[in-house]
Amino acid sequence: MSADRLLLTLLLLQTRGRMSARRLADELGVSVRTAYRDLDRLRATGVPVYAEQGRTGGYQLLDGYRTRLTGLSEGEARVLFLAGLPAPAADLGLGGEVAATRLKLLAALPAALRDEATRADAVFHLDAPGWYGEAEATPYLPLLVDAVFGRRAVDVRYRRWREPQEVERRLCPYGLVLKSGTWYVVAAAGSRTEGGTEGGTGGGPGGRTATYRISQILDAAPSDERFERPEDFVLRDYWSSYLDDFASRRYTGTATVRLSPRGRERLAANVPPEVVRAFAATATPAGADGWTEAVIPTESTEHACGELLRLGTDVEVVGPEELRRAISDTAHALARTYGDGGERRRRA
Repeated sequence: MSADRLLLTLLLLQTRGRMSARRLADELGVSVRTAYRDLDRLRATGVPVYAEQGRTGGYQLLDGYRTRLTGLSEGEARVLFLAGLPAPAADLGLGGEVAATRLKLLAALPAALRDEATRADAVFHLDAPGWYGEAEATPYLPLLVDAVFGRRAVDVRYRRWREPQEVERRLCPYGLVLKSGTWYVVAAAGSRTEGGTEGGTGGGPGGRTATYRISQILDAAPSDERFERPEDFVLRDYWSSYLDDFASRRYTGTATVRLSPRGRERLAANVPPEVVRAFAATATPAGADGWTEAVIPTESTEHACGELLRLGTDVEVVGPEELRRAISDTAHALARTYGDGGERRRRA
């Protein structure tokens, strides 16, 4: 029996309320029999756990019973501050609340663990946006935070990539995602000015569930409409499915390419990870010249041309012919610009 597991069982019941033995077992990664045994041992120590029978029954604590924050290990104290990194919290409009919570948690810790927690705060810093780009402006992010927690629909004017570019939507926001420094809202959505809804996966009270880039929201205002998030909606699962769907829609073609040894070394720095993985999975043994041939996914001829040209003379496109011509045409245009003709134009 693990004392840590008993403490986790107690904290789960305290924070989640009524839970079945099966759900407890799944959360803790143990068998149902072990979960039953742990519940019996909690009761034996005096913790007021009781069971309710029936289809919706389960185990819960006696109303009003609470345990104090105890039993933190050194490692848990270290990650305490990593759970409240200030930059995303500030974006969400929760910077003050995070700071106050950190102070309260510090005050509740023994001196040794307090030092461990503050040491972690001093040596970790999150800078979410990638290189070569500035953080996007998201003035409506705090409003969406309130809408997510308050389950209140929001009316937005949104700019998208296809026509008509500006549309009006009533969003029922289920959750927020920070991806590589960019904020997204996942919401059930319905159109207020035209038929149909944004594409997405799943469904909800306001229409299909879709993903919206918050920096593309041009205007937003809370509505009087309330909504309920579907019981089976799990934000983490939705996002994973969305990324898989995005990748399948993003890459619509393939190209056969050859890379020099230097090109293989430079590949990961110049193309997305999906392309790198595809090259590694389909690569043939290097020939006598050291070059390797493989098949990679492509978005479009124009996009693939731009990506592969970053590799310069370390890549050769074998096919399709359309992509070979595009790279050849671009190379000839560059030669004309930077060749003798370009030099004569500069002197003139």
